Formats: sequence, C-alpha cells, structure tokens
Amino acid sequence: MSNVAVVGAQWGDEGKGKIVDWLSERADVVVRFQGGHNAGHTLVIDGNVFKLSLLPSGVVRGGKLSVIGNGVVVDPWALKREIEEIAAKGVEVTPENLMIAENACLILPLHRELDQAREAARGGQTIGTTGRGIGPAYEDKVGRRAIRVCDLSSLAALDARLDELLLHHNALRRGFGITDVDKAALKTELADVAPHVLPYSGAVWRRLDRERRAGKRILYEGAQGAMLDIDHGTYPYVTSSNTVAGQAAAGGGSGPGAIGYVLGITKAYTTRVGSGPFPTELNDAVGQGLGERGHEFGTVTGRRRRCGWFDAVMVRQAVKIGGIKGIALTKLDVLDGMKELKVCTAYQIAGGEIDYLPTQAAQQAEARPVYESFDGWQQSTKGARSWAELPASAVKYIRRIEELIEAPVALLSTSPERDDTILVQDPFAD
Repeated sequence: MSNVAVVGAQWGDEGKGKIVDWLSERADVVVRFQGGHNAGHTLVIDGNVFKLSLLPSGVVRGGKLSVIGNGVVVDPWALKREIEEIAAKGVEVTPENLMIAENACLILPLHRELDQAREAARGGQTIGTTGRGIGPAYEDKVGRRAIRVCDLSSLAALDARLDELLLHHNALRRGFGITDVDKAALKTELADVAPHVLPYSGAVWRRLDRERRAGKRILYEGAQGAMLDIDHGTYPYVTSSNTVAGQAAAGGGSGPGAIGYVLGITKAYTTRVGSGPFPTELNDAVGQGLGERGHEFGTVTGRRRRCGWFDAVMVRQAVKIGGIKGIALTKLDVLDGMKELKVCTAYQIAGGEIDYLPTQAAQQAEARPVYESFDGWQQSTKGARSWAELPASAVKYIRRIEELIEAPVALLSTSPERDDTILVQDPFAD
C-alpha cells in the first residue's frame, strides 16, 4: 500500500488537521517532518476539540505511532505543555505511541527572544512570524551550533555546545540591547526539561524503515503550506523550512521512494495569516463574510486571517512544485448562500498577463487577479457525504477548479467533523 504525504497547497491553515486525522484511521504511523509549534491543527472528534501545535495529529487516536521527525524544531517546554493538555482530555501520550528523532534540533528561550526582538525592530515591515523562535532555531541548525534532543542525555557535554551557541547569540542580543543569556540558568532549565523529552527520543529513521518493511502504512504530516516554503514561497514572507512534499523524506529520515502519494490540502477559497502578497485578497464585505463564516482565526496565534477568492494559479504552481497527485478540497460549505463566486485564472503584471506566480517580491506585490465568475448555490453543502448531496453549481465549481489546477479532487470536506468527508480517490490505495 502507498505511503502518503499530506501538504498544504496555499498559505497554510487549509484544514490539514482534519484530513490527517481522517486519513490516520487508515494509517499505522503519522510523522511530522518540518516546522515547529508555530503551526496549529484543530481536530474535532465526537464533539471534542483538540488544538495541536507540535504533536502529530495521529496522537489523538489509539493504536497509532506518532513521530516527530528530524526536520522539526522542537520546543521541549511547549511539547511538555501540549502533552499535559491533551492528557487532561483523556489522551495518554507515552513512549509507546510517540517517538521524537534524537537528531531533531531544539527551540530555546533565546530563540523566542531573538525572534520577537527582530520583529519589533522591523517596525511596520514585519515578516509576520509567530514569535515562537522557529526561524532562529533553524538558523542555528544550518549554522551547526544548535542543541539537539540527543544532547540532553549528556548535560556535562553541554557546556561546550552552549559556549558556541552563546558566542553567537550574545553578540546578536547586544546589538538589540538585550542582556546576555545566563548560561547556568539555561543549563538548569534544560536539565529540568530533559526527563520529559528523552524517554520519547530515538533513531526515528531506523523505526520508520522497520515499519515500512513490515508493510505498515505511514502518513507524513506537513505544516504550513507551499506558498510559505523557504525556497518556493512568497519570499521573504515565508516560514523557515521546506513545506513541500520533498521535505517529507529528508525530514522524516526516509528515502524519497518511501512516499507514494502526495495529497495537497486547499480551501475552496484562499486565506493568509501575516504579511506578504495576496493577489486575490478581498478587503470588503465579501472577504469579511468569508472570514466570519469560516471562523478564520489562527489556531496558534489567534490572529485574524486575510481572506480572498480561490487562486487557481497559485494552487496549480503548488501542485507542480510539490508533486501533488490529488487535492483535498476543504470548507466548501463556507461558500453556501453566495450569489457569485470568482476564481483567479491568471495575473496581470506590468500590463501583461502571466499564468504563474513570479519569484520577485515586487512583481508578486504588483500581481492583480484575472477572474472567472461562477453562479453560487443557495442550498447547504454542510455535512454532505456524497456527490449526490451537492448542488449542481457546487459540482460545476469543483470540476472547474480541477481543470484549472490540473489535479483531481481526491477528498472533499464539508464541515469540521471528521466523517463529513466525501472520498473520491483513496490516497492509500495502490
């Protein structure tokens, strides 16, 4: 059976949590392969709401192994809190159902402080980070000065690692007018949190290879979306990791052949949190209505999401870059009752028309959408579980999206509830 990677095909917040949870019923292992606790997933299961930021979505299901791969940056204190929070809701997390890559890098308090200091120094030109230290942690990773999960097992050896780390960070902090890091206090904090992390750590790459050879189904869970990818997104208004499916192999410790199907998640409209270009953004009553009906607030930050029409140009680009074989279209029900719908089919830039999102930030900011209009539908699609329950106008809208993005709809979500999902193509099938 095919292993599946689930990735966002827009700017994140596409509803990956529900889809991953729905697919995890068919999976044996669920793997997070990039990002940190800056990405939130909201799951609604039997009326219970779970908001996860770092833990894989499969952790709320019994009998599944959840894995935090080496491509993730881990805030150990945030991890501890999240485990405690879902334990209070009756979900037990143990080393039997959670494994953390021993070579994953840690997010420390100094990373959060640097992240926030930088955003404050930018004034009105912020990137729009969550301020949780993800970017600075990735910088230390590629700068070869990071503290990793495995380092917590030998606190005596941490001194040299901390000296190298603080040589860099204290110089930066002085530039921002921040006091130097107290090394002894930081080491004490790490010693205190180590027992809450180390029991879960291990050689993830070996475990995943063993599970794959045993014929187990593995689900790779992405965070954010393709247009936030550090290489392929709307740079510099992006996250600090690769969010496309190519990262699933490297960030999980598997070869590229381990992933058979890539499922891209996309809303039936478009949203974005934070700064950066957004060609189809609606700064009017229509955009406000989408936000209100779709409850568009960030799971992690609580920030209001910017809303706009579906951008087929952007999603088609995500399909090509990410190797997406099929999409899960979410939040179709948010469009119920609208008289007219629009889909962006091209951009106008400098008097010309192009069918892709250009790389230069200035051109991205200049892009103006070329729209195709559709009749809306007045019937409710909320809770539909078959194509026969959908209005004809809704089906027409979906079919045209398939044509424009050059990928089929594999799943269709019609509410936050897990079972309100129409399966067209099973990603786990051969």
